[in-house]
Amino acid sequence: MKDGKINVHYVTRVEGHGNIVVDLKDGAIKELRWEIPEAPRFFEAMVRSQSYADAPHITSRICGICSIGHTIASLQGIEAALGVQPSEQTALLRKLILHAETVQSHTLHVFYLAAPDFLGVNSVVPLATTHKEPLLRAIRLHRLANEWSDLLGGRTTHPITMVVNGWTRLPTQDELRALRQRLTEAIPDLEAWVEIFKTLDIPDFERETEYLALQRNDEYAFYNGAIASTDGGTTPIPQYREKIKEFIVPYSTAKHAKAARESFMVGALARFNNNYEQLSPLARWAAEAMGLKPVCYNPFMNNVAQLVETAHCLEDSVRIINELLAMGLKEEDRSTEIKGGTGVGATEVPRGTLYHEYTLDDNGIITGANFIIPTNMNHNNIERDLKALVPTIVDKSQEEITLTLEMLVRAYDPCISCSTHLLKVEFV
Repeated sequence: MKDGKINVHYVTRVEGHGNIVVDLKDGAIKELRWEIPEAPRFFEAMVRSQSYADAPHITSRICGICSIGHTIASLQGIEAALGVQPSEQTALLRKLILHAETVQSHTLHVFYLAAPDFLGVNSVVPLATTHKEPLLRAIRLHRLANEWSDLLGGRTTHPITMVVNGWTRLPTQDELRALRQRLTEAIPDLEAWVEIFKTLDIPDFERETEYLALQRNDEYAFYNGAIASTDGGTTPIPQYREKIKEFIVPYSTAKHAKAARESFMVGALARFNNNYEQLSPLARWAAEAMGLKPVCYNPFMNNVAQLVETAHCLEDSVRIINELLAMGLKEEDRSTEIKGGTGVGATEVPRGTLYHEYTLDDNGIITGANFIIPTNMNHNNIERDLKALVPTIVDKSQEEITLTLEMLVRAYDPCISCSTHLLKVEFV
């Protein structure tokens, strides 16, 4: 296909609506756009004039997949504004439920949405016949993550047990022991999918870019850390605006972003590239088995990185549960002094780093807020990847080119609706 147009309205098997528009002339790109046509969602404005205590429950509704991460980032930002330092028990339980959400989301995307691309079918439905046993394993892993989230959060999505400076309900020791047993029993299901992914033909495409993720020296960072870049250096979370520069493009209701380069990527592959040394032994085995090594510049390998992180979350959660049981769970004082201030929270959700910033008055009322969603940061990189990919596949048919471009977008696991937030417009 040296000449012609491709118009995908909308890319399927992703959350939300996104369009791929390509116009080729003599094998060269005349026009290429990654369009986001969804209406903006005004969550930053929605929380203004609300009590700090209500913000985590409101902002969890930004996403039905990453509601746990939004709740935690919201709590972190509010606690930073109030000057609250949660206990070690609270932090460990938050890390445990973040792992639940990561497994919940990664298994949904890798097995149900991305795997059909690599197995040559257009949905997960045919796999019930051709890959029945692996699909049953996928269902078991996803069900485990759902029930794991429900145990800790009070329900599968939009958790209700996490509050500022603690929890309204703690899991019992028996519940944690039972969860630990189920996590251990789930490892063979994960290993079976690693064996499948070892055999898949993943497109050989690379484009060097910057990868950003939270980083810690003592663990694979999901809950907190500093903002690390594969280009080198770290940025403290409160200074996130100095690192991440958002801007508007005329054909998208979602903002784009850049950092040291013209674009960057966040998500599983970015975390893997920045934090490989902190992976658990099972996750390292999975990465080696599937041929994933840092620094990897192939965005299609983001799905492999998600499977590696699933292995890490299963194994690391056993460690966290052992630590909690050794400490002995106990009810804690959640009282908080109300005062004004500004604070930033940042956590890693399945699609990348999530930022919540709040300004409170002396009565604990929110007077300002800013949220940056992972997919919002990835849009610019997706478009630049598409522009780099097209010239390498112009010798294919229009149908093959279209499928490959859709696969690239799906590899990012975009959460498009969540990324369409407030656009500040000045009319002159």
